Amino acid sequence: MQQAREEGQVPQSRELSTFLVTMTGVLFLWLLGGWMGERLLGLLRRAFAFDRAMAFDQTTMGMANFLQDLFGGALLTLMPLFLALMLAAVASPLALGGFLFAPKVLGLRFGRLNPLQGIKRMFSLHGLAEMLKAILKASLIGGVGALVLWRNRDHLLDFLREPLALAIPDFAGTVIWIALLIVSSLGLLALFDVPFQLWQYHKNLRMTKEEVKRENKEQEGDPQVKGRIRAMQRELARHRMMAEVPKADVVVTNPTHFAVALRYDVESMAAPIVVAKGRGELALKIRDLARDNGVALLEAPPLARALYAHCELQQAIPAALFTAVAEVMAYVYQLGEAMAAGKLPPAPPDHLPVPEGFDPGPPPGE
Repeated sequence: MQQAREEGQVPQSRELSTFLVTMTGVLFLWLLGGWMGERLLGLLRRAFAFDRAMAFDQTTMGMANFLQDLFGGALLTLMPLFLALMLAAVASPLALGGFLFAPKVLGLRFGRLNPLQGIKRMFSLHGLAEMLKAILKASLIGGVGALVLWRNRDHLLDFLREPLALAIPDFAGTVIWIALLIVSSLGLLALFDVPFQLWQYHKNLRMTKEEVKRENKEQEGDPQVKGRIRAMQRELARHRMMAEVPKADVVVTNPTHFAVALRYDVESMAAPIVVAKGRGELALKIRDLARDNGVALLEAPPLARALYAHCELQQAIPAALFTAVAEVMAYVYQLGEAMAAGKLPPAPPDHLPVPEGFDPGPPPGE
């Protein structure tokens, strides 16, 4: 897998992050800079206006409390700016693909300290792209800054002739306007960098042909192993099924091609269920096992074929076969009573009613 898939990275753009953070800071200063300036100026005046008693206080507690109030006021004044910058820094990854917290990336990797790997990254396609972006960024920002300063050179020189009370706010407004123009140039870089980062991210997510083959093999497994597992599962299912034959009440046969074992408990079952079924060699094994365990055998080819075709293991027989199976179960009960009393066995039922369409007919060669 590629490194992006291994570390679970999301697409990131430094240009977009830089643009959002700097633009947020400039806009915040534009909107609330006057209020922040007045608050900070008031704190500065207060810092140089403490009384004589505080200056000569030998306990230093008065000065400590005074400095604590000043720093607290400055922190509260700047806190909205800090929060705005923090939200802007978080908004960049969210805009591209979601925020990702990956503590594994913070772990120590000695491979990152290898200078050969660093040189290799410098001359890679990604390193060359980053170097080109840095050159373009410096040229664009420097060019825009130089152009704006040149266009406003006369206005900047006029500050020298203005009174200080007017020059400071005028200068601050000019600086904010120049910063907006320069930061807007970063937005142009972000417009080109974001599509490039998304393209590179999705390219890194693609798997090579070898990775696709390996992943398919891992998901689907080795065909030989899967075949062996399926064979073992079938063998276990067959053993479980054959263990149910001695518990059956009757085995209906074809007589040799099909065998279906039925069991019925009046107290716990609404209808007889199929506990085992098979055809060919498996049918012969079911017959032999039933004979060895004293389970009644009944030759009824149409019913045997219908039960084999339309019944699943451990499920009740379909309602269409209730009448025929009821006659079979009645014969089994009569047979058990006759054998217990030492009487002659009853005649097996003949012409059991199997609905049309349920009997698939005898197999070829029967």
